[in-house]
Amino acid sequence: MKTDFFKYQAQTTPHPLAMEISHAKGSYIYDTNAKAYLDFVAGVSACSLGHAHPKVIDAVKTQLDKYLHVMVYGEYIQAPAVELSKLIAAHLPKPLESTYLVNSGTEAIEGSLKLARRYTQRSEIIAAKNAYHGNTLGSLSLMDYEERKHPFLPLIPDIKHIEFNSESDLIQITENTAAVILETIQGGAGFIEPTNNYLAKVQERCNAVGAVFILDEIQPGIGRTGKLFGFENYNCQPDIVVTGKGLGGGLPIGAFTASTEMMITLSDNPKLGHITTFGGNPVIAAAALATLKEITASNLIAETLKKEALIRKHLQHKHIKEIRGRGLMLAALTESADLTSQVILEAQNQGLILFWLLFEPKAIRITPPLTISNDEIIEGCRIITSILDNI
Repeated sequence: MKTDFFKYQAQTTPHPLAMEISHAKGSYIYDTNAKAYLDFVAGVSACSLGHAHPKVIDAVKTQLDKYLHVMVYGEYIQAPAVELSKLIAAHLPKPLESTYLVNSGTEAIEGSLKLARRYTQRSEIIAAKNAYHGNTLGSLSLMDYEERKHPFLPLIPDIKHIEFNSESDLIQITENTAAVILETIQGGAGFIEPTNNYLAKVQERCNAVGAVFILDEIQPGIGRTGKLFGFENYNCQPDIVVTGKGLGGGLPIGAFTASTEMMITLSDNPKLGHITTFGGNPVIAAAALATLKEITASNLIAETLKKEALIRKHLQHKHIKEIRGRGLMLAALTESADLTSQVILEAQNQGLILFWLLFEPKAIRITPPLTISNDEIIEGCRIITSILDNI
C-alpha cells in the first residue's frame, strides 16, 4: 500500500508521514500494525467530536438509507441542509441568518469574497499579513507569503495587506474597500489572538466606510475556543462568518453565513452568482447537524477552557517557551524549528500525533478533539515532556 500511495496518489510534500491507517475511534487512530496513536491534532482541527462519534455515525447511516445527492445546491428542499442552516442561525446574532453550504473551508472563503464584492460593488480586499485562508487561487491571493504565491502568479488583483493587531494600519480601510477578511485567531502564523479590542476596532472602521467585515472561523469556530464561535470572545460581530473543519464532524464541509439582505445578491443579476454541485450534500449535512447539536447541547464548549488549563499545567518545561492560543486551539513553541520537528516526529514513534503550523516553524500544534478526556490530555503531555527531557 505504501508503494502505491507514493506512486498513484498526488503528494503535497517530499516527505509525508505516510502512516497507514486501519481505523480510528474516539481520541485514537490505529495503524495497520494495530498500534494506537493518541490524536492531539484531530485532522487539523476537523474532528471536533473525535473519531467515529456514535451520533455522527448514526446520522450518516440514517441519511444513507434515504437518499444521497439528488440535485445541485439550492434547487431542492433537503431536510438535513435546511435544518443545519437553521441551527447555525439560531446560534449566531442577528442579522446573520442565511447560510450557503459548500464543500470546504477554502470554497467558503471564495464565496464570501464574491459576496462582498457583489454586495458592495467594490473590488479591493484587505487581508492580514501571515494570514492563511486556504489554497485555491482566491484564498491564496489573500496570503502575503510570496514564496508560496510566486509559482502560481498572477493571482486575483486588488489585494492589500495589513498587520494583524496593528491599529495604525486600519486607516488603509477606505471607501474603496469591499471587504476586510481576518482569521479570528491567526492559525498558520502561530495561533495569535487579537489584542486590545482589535477586532471590534476593525468592525467599527468597516462600518464607517461601508466595507464588509469577514471573519474566518474555519479553525476557531464550532466550540474550540470556549465559545461556539471564536469571535464571541472578542466583543465583535462580522458581516460574514466563514466556517468549516470542525463543523462536519470528520466529513468535508464549508459554510459562509450573512444577512439575508446580503446573501440574496448572489441569487440574481446574475442568477447562480455562486453555484456548487455537492454543497449541502445530505449525508454531510446530516453529519454536521449531528455534530453541531452535540456540541451545543453538551458541556463540551465550557470544558475546552478547563482542558486548556490542564494542558498548560502539564506542558511546563524548560524547552517550551510559550503556549499560544485559546481553548483547544493551542501552539506550544520551543526555542527552535529543529527541536519542534524532533518532538513531532518522535511523538509519532511513541504513539502521539502532533503536527506543525504553516508559518511558525517553532510551534507544535495541539488541537485535539473536544471530546478528549483529562487522562488522555495528561498522557499526551507526559509523552511530549518526556521527549523534551531526552533531547
